[in-house]
Amino acid sequence: MNTVLEILNKTTTFFQHKGVPNPRLDAQYILAHGLKMKRMELYLNFDKPLSERELEVLRPLVARRAKREPLQHIVGSTSFRGNEIHCDRRALIPRPETESLIDFLKERLTGKDRYRIADIGTGTGAIAIAAAKEIKGASVVATDISKDALELAKENATANVANVEFFQGDLLNALPEGEKFDAIVSNPPYIPNAEKEKLQPEVRDYDPSLALFGGPDGLTLVRKLLEQSKDHLNPGGIILMEIGPEADEDKILEKESGNYPWLKWVGVLPDFYDKLRFVEYKAI
Repeated sequence: MNTVLEILNKTTTFFQHKGVPNPRLDAQYILAHGLKMKRMELYLNFDKPLSERELEVLRPLVARRAKREPLQHIVGSTSFRGNEIHCDRRALIPRPETESLIDFLKERLTGKDRYRIADIGTGTGAIAIAAAKEIKGASVVATDISKDALELAKENATANVANVEFFQGDLLNALPEGEKFDAIVSNPPYIPNAEKEKLQPEVRDYDPSLALFGGPDGLTLVRKLLEQSKDHLNPGGIILMEIGPEADEDKILEKESGNYPWLKWVGVLPDFYDKLRFVEYKAI
């Protein structure tokens, strides 16, 4: 009878042959999920023999990951700033790197009792939920063009006891006319269309294209959001956006900043992960 350690080792080797990134770590997460243990509990149960019934539970989970289905879809969720965010095909899986956006936001929203924040293209709702829970006095709204994504975001807001108001529509145009904000945050689609085949299968085949691709240079939706921001910022209000690190997207945006005379280009924010860029604008 196979033990937990033997199955862990076999699964790790299998994932390596299938090109799964982080094969050992993913094997741990899947075994822990299938066996209803915490990941660290596996180490305390390495010598535990697994029954045929337990193996029957694990086999389809392992097969799904070997086909490069995202781990977050298989286990059903991911953690974003300590909030458990349900994940499925309806929206982009929130990445740990994106958590920095909340830190930047918190650094800038100080000195007032109340803040009005808009999360544009909310997806799973992870950014909006974190902002609502972590920023004192925050009143948060979130938009997405996808009805399915909004349903998922609402489910996550309810599960995490976060007070967020949701609107369906095209970026800021989804909001009631005249709505103004102290901060607009967004993780918009920013991957150039031609980059599709370079993506990992987990992203290319499972994340919705609507949430990934931003036109020829990746900036189509970014420009649209900036254009729409004209009548939606309070004096001194800010825009914080995540963009891609490749294709010089930050340099292009800086060069084009004069196209939005109601905004001041503040610049590129510190890139801790070397995987993303965050850019900031401020209302003049």
